[in-house]
Amino acid sequence: MAGVPVVERLSLLDRFLPVWIGLAMAAGLLLGRLVPGVGDVVSQVAVDGISLPIALGLLIMMYPVLAKVRYDRLESVTGDRKLLVGSLALNWVLGPALMFALAWLMLPDLPEYRTGLIIVGLARCIAMVIIWNDLACGDREAAAVLVALNSVFQVVMFAVLGWFYLSVLPGWLGLEQATIDTSPWQIARSVLIFLGIPLLAGYLSRRFGEKAKGRDWYESAFLPKVAPWALYGLLFTIVILFALQGEQITGRPLDVARIALPLLVYFAVMWGGGYLAGACLRLGYARTTTLAFTAAGNNFELAIAVAVATYGATSGQALAGVVGPLVEVPVLVALVYASLALRRRIDRTPTSRSLA
Repeated sequence: MAGVPVVERLSLLDRFLPVWIGLAMAAGLLLGRLVPGVGDVVSQVAVDGISLPIALGLLIMMYPVLAKVRYDRLESVTGDRKLLVGSLALNWVLGPALMFALAWLMLPDLPEYRTGLIIVGLARCIAMVIIWNDLACGDREAAAVLVALNSVFQVVMFAVLGWFYLSVLPGWLGLEQATIDTSPWQIARSVLIFLGIPLLAGYLSRRFGEKAKGRDWYESAFLPKVAPWALYGLLFTIVILFALQGEQITGRPLDVARIALPLLVYFAVMWGGGYLAGACLRLGYARTTTLAFTAAGNNFELAIAVAVATYGATSGQALAGVVGPLVEVPVLVALVYASLALRRRIDRTPTSRSLA
């Protein structure tokens, strides 16, 4: 395989990933636009406010990647103080502050969208980031630890930071104030469902799979069979997310464009800041990549849920949350390829890891 070009080593699913994601986004938008009431139907298939189709897609998406994690190596990550401190600083200091500044600078006349973006900035990613990190050949074990760390801080700090950035800080600066209505249980529930279930399933799969047939069988026979489901789950989730708000997105293109601009700047700055921090801390390519993607990603499921619960499903705040994945998905796919290009320059090693 040494002489085979990198692209030819990829599965068909991986090789044309941007195409499949683009088709999934288009299919979701068309479904939401052309089939009246599909969004309402999907929204009603829920338990205690959690959309079952979205939950199913996220669980299917995350399980294969978390099943690949070598949990016996997590200790080496938890002992890396530079990585942990860098992640906390990027996610809980820089990220919310940057989104606050961009929202006010670029949307000073649109308070609903501005508030929605600030809420997005507070919701740190615990789901899709695992896929982007794996595609970019980041450190899987580090990703598991950083996502778990984000989850703990999300439960503790989301409401506090929401109060600070929507009410306290604007008051200090003489700006318009807003409110947020959420509870620690609502956030903890999101974490338990979208992270806790696939994390436990992945851990148990590796533990009992290796115990029964050994690590070689687990990694050479079992993982290749379940790995493609990560991208199947991703594509299914994208279709559902975009179908839910397809009519709003396609019916308000100028609003979508104005919301998208600060998001584009945000993703670029956070991803670039992660790589800069990783280079300064000498973390190496794999952990620097994990740091960058965990900083750039956001938990749009939580942001949308909070916006809908506080301001209503048809509010501008909810639309801002929905536009998030519309921008994040293609941008982070592009950043995956940018990361692989950086890896060629840094490590001069093969640059692809197939999920399939």
